[in-house]
Amino acid sequence: MSEQTTTKNIQQVYNEQYNGEESEWRAIGAIKKAENIFDITKNLAPFEKVVEIGAGEGSLLKILAQKLNFTKEMYALEISDSGITAIKQKNIENLKEVLKFDGYHIPYPDKYFDLAVVSHVVEHVEHERLFLREIARISKKQVIEVPRDYAFGVDKKINHFLSYGHINIYTPSSFKFLLQTEGFKILKNHNKIYNIKTFQFGKSGWARLKATLVFYAKTLFSSTPFDKFNHLFVNTITVLTEAGKPMSIF
Repeated sequence: MSEQTTTKNIQQVYNEQYNGEESEWRAIGAIKKAENIFDITKNLAPFEKVVEIGAGEGSLLKILAQKLNFTKEMYALEISDSGITAIKQKNIENLKEVLKFDGYHIPYPDKYFDLAVVSHVVEHVEHERLFLREIARISKKQVIEVPRDYAFGVDKKINHFLSYGHINIYTPSSFKFLLQTEGFKILKNHNKIYNIKTFQFGKSGWARLKATLVFYAKTLFSSTPFDKFNHLFVNTITVLTEAGKPMSIF
C-alpha cells in the first residue's frame, strides 16, 4: 500500500471547507449527482453496503441514504474535519460509520463494499492513480463521476479551476482512458448536463435568462447522435465500473 498522504496545505484548506457557506449550492448540485447514480445503477440495487468516498458535507450522502431500495447500509469517508461535523449533524438514519481518512488509505478490508460512490472527487486528488487503486481494492463496483472541464485554452484558466480545487482536467475519453489503464472495466457510462437550477443559481434578470438559454442549448447539442460533437457540451462524466488489475505497460 502506498505511503502517500494528502499534502498538508491541501488538507488544511479542506479542513475548513465546509463552514456553512455555499450549502444551498451543494444541495442543488447533489440532486443531479444522485439522479446520475440512481440511473446508472438502477438494475443493480439494492446494495448491502455502499460507501461514499470524499463525502464532503453530506448533501449527496443524505439523498443516497434516503432512497428506498438503494442500500441497507451507508458509510462515509472524508478528509475534512468540517465536512465530518456537517455529516454527523444531518443524522442520516442508515449511515453506519463516518471516518476521516488521509485521502489515500481506506481503513476497510478488500472488497468490503458492494459499491463505492466517488462523485466529483478525482479532479481534486493529487495522485489520482493511487487513489483509484485503493477504491478498487475496497469495493466490488464503483460509480465515479467527474466534471467535463476540458476546453480549448484550459491552460489559460488555471486560476479559475484552482478556485474550485480542480487540479485534474478530463474529457469523457481521457477519463475512461485513465480508468481502463488502471484495470477498471467500464460497464456503463453516461455524459450529462447539470440541472437547470445549477445554471440559474444566484442569478437574476438577464443573467438568469441567459443561463436558462445556455442550459437548453447544451441539452440540445449534447443529445445528438454524434459523440465527438456531444462531448463538447456535456457537464459531467459518470461511469459505472468493476475493478480488475492495472494494465501492464510492458
